[in-house]
Amino acid sequence: MPRGTSLLDEMLLQRRRVNAIGGTETVITERGINYKVHTFTSSGTFIVSGPGNCEYLVVAGGGAGGRVNNAGNHGGGGGAGGLLSGTALPVAAGNYTITVGLGGAASTTNGDTGQKGGNSSIGSLVVAQGGGGGTSYGGTTANKNGGSGGGASAWGTKGTGVSGPPRQGYDGGADLGVGLAGNANSGGGGGAGGPGGDSSANTGGNGGPGVTSSISGTSTTYAGGGGAPGATTNGSGGSGIGGVGMRTGTGTTINGLDGTGSGGGGVGNGTSGKGGSGIVIIRYPI
Repeated sequence: MPRGTSLLDEMLLQRRRVNAIGGTETVITERGINYKVHTFTSSGTFIVSGPGNCEYLVVAGGGAGGRVNNAGNHGGGGGAGGLLSGTALPVAAGNYTITVGLGGAASTTNGDTGQKGGNSSIGSLVVAQGGGGGTSYGGTTANKNGGSGGGASAWGTKGTGVSGPPRQGYDGGADLGVGLAGNANSGGGGGAGGPGGDSSANTGGNGGPGVTSSISGTSTTYAGGGGAPGATTNGSGGSGIGGVGMRTGTGTTINGLDGTGSGGGGVGNGTSGKGGSGIVIIRYPI
């Protein structure tokens, strides 16, 4: 038994320990304690035969970046999916539907606000909201709010994140005006660890930072916001996992990283970055 634990404490702990199956199952050791880890990168079922308390990480799908109608008026970065975590989620015996949210689909039509990411959840116990889409000048802004908010487009307004309690993410960045040769820049998508960056005269906003967790046994960063394009300098993706902003969208680096719930990059012309899919991780001592 762990040092400092009495026999009675150990017996009580054994009674409370969870027994379950589902997802990709691994066993890790942390500070002398063995944990069973259930990782869901797609939707599935968590089947509990022995009740108790679990640690969890639930990350929703990231929002897609926005697309505007030309390279001089830029779409905002997509917001990261909402992120929720905890150390003592009580689960009773039974089946729990695990939903892993998909990232928002890329925008291919002029004036499109990025699509919102899908929610992720552990049954009805924990529900993280999908990330808001980056906004677009002249288009709808219905998808801009989410777990983290989408960034403001040129001449547009930013989306808001779920401030809680508990907080799931932060707001997108703002558009701060016209820069070089009349080019209007845009704000980065919000992240789970901070707001999206505002644009400056010629620079698109950076995506908001993500949050790092070691629940899987490996230190991993999740839920970074998408970057936004600028007249001379494009915004970077939050924590290196959100999509980068681009005046003319192309390539894979404009997409949010799958399995992290990160936002996609905004564009002027071309196809915007899609949001990264989310993830659900549950663990408990064995």
